[in-house]
Amino acid sequence: MKKTIAVTTLGCKVNQFESASFITGFTDAGHEIVPFSGPADVYVINTCGVTARAGQQSRQLVRRAIRTNPEARIIVTGCYAQIAAEQLVEISDRQICIIGNGNKHLLVATALKKNLPELTMLTGNIGLQKEICRLPVRRFRGRTRCYLRIQDGCNNFCSYCIVPYSRGRSRSLPKAAVLEQGELFREQGYREMVITGINVGKYGLDLQEGQDIYSLLDALCCNFPDMRIRLSSIEPTEVNEQLLTTIAQHANFMPHLHIPLQSGDDRILARMNRRYTAEVFVGVIGKIAAAFPHAAIGCDVLAGFPGEDEAAAENTYRLLQGLPVSYLHVFPYSARPGTPAASMANQINGKIKNKRVRRLRRLDQEKRQSFYRRQLGTSHGVLVERRNNKNGLLQGFTENYIPVHFAGATSLIRQVVRVRFDEIKDKQPIAHLEKDQGKNEP
Repeated sequence: MKKTIAVTTLGCKVNQFESASFITGFTDAGHEIVPFSGPADVYVINTCGVTARAGQQSRQLVRRAIRTNPEARIIVTGCYAQIAAEQLVEISDRQICIIGNGNKHLLVATALKKNLPELTMLTGNIGLQKEICRLPVRRFRGRTRCYLRIQDGCNNFCSYCIVPYSRGRSRSLPKAAVLEQGELFREQGYREMVITGINVGKYGLDLQEGQDIYSLLDALCCNFPDMRIRLSSIEPTEVNEQLLTTIAQHANFMPHLHIPLQSGDDRILARMNRRYTAEVFVGVIGKIAAAFPHAAIGCDVLAGFPGEDEAAAENTYRLLQGLPVSYLHVFPYSARPGTPAASMANQINGKIKNKRVRRLRRLDQEKRQSFYRRQLGTSHGVLVERRNNKNGLLQGFTENYIPVHFAGATSLIRQVVRVRFDEIKDKQPIAHLEKDQGKNEP
């Protein structure tokens, strides 16, 4: 019997990849995917547990599904399901199925079973998981770029982070499976592939294939020359000459690196268990900027970590202010039960934390505008994503991750076109199509 399935996703690109795999499985089985906001026979909530707010949102989505259709089957998975299954059970007095991160490959078959007990829990000890779940994806609904998850889990155990407890240790997808997934995306006509994972820099170290993240990126660029390859995030300690050489050698490797800093104060970095110093980070950013002056460099920053006094906060701000970074992702520290940081002394008052977040986010806007101004007059290839409803212009991202708007035909959506970036209007980069489009450009 054909069922209606609603899937919603919180959190990271890895979760988005995994939800796309669920949708692929349900669709292949002949079922219909419907909006989460409406009635459905089965609701799948792929949760996030990185922050307290994400956990709250996860619970709200479960309650919403129950209200929308009290008779529906509720499937809850993801990081919050892994670490807080008991809290999810308390939400509902009716049938609910909780599937941990190590068993996501069982989700579609479990959701479609004729008979399930009132409570089904497939969580297990994620720390003992030795292999990555195989979750093939055919399409990303409503997206012009695709995500390719090559790795799961993390061995770093930063003192503030719940991920090693919710995702387990680092596990890699074998190279053959990575390339097979890339081929599926090429067959579907995708022009850009974002390589993602929880800690992609550890790719291959758990396998016996002689592969690492650098050799894999080289292979992806060589095997898919007609696709733009973008790396989602990489640790500062994993940026080396081999990575920079790979970027330089392949025109389809996008000049865009996202590198988490978290703090610019050495004392706080040590309390975070980040394993590098501010000086090391400055050196890494300097190498990237010297090798690729037009590259986009993004940073994650965590404000209000326990023990972050005014001097430490100022060290972070001044360090970022002086670095040639293009944008910042700023987050307030959120205590996660079960992590060392949650029980540290000198937790920061919420008002102080929010003040620091606002200041860093203003710096983010300054960095973005400065980066845009430096790019004025330059020519770029842009993957056209959609038409903006507000201004009627096409929009997409340049190779170096500038979100540009420009006039053009709807037929250009999902194509890579050449534009010249020539104006900033209301802080928004505006470009125009060049006459010679270069149809085969990656």
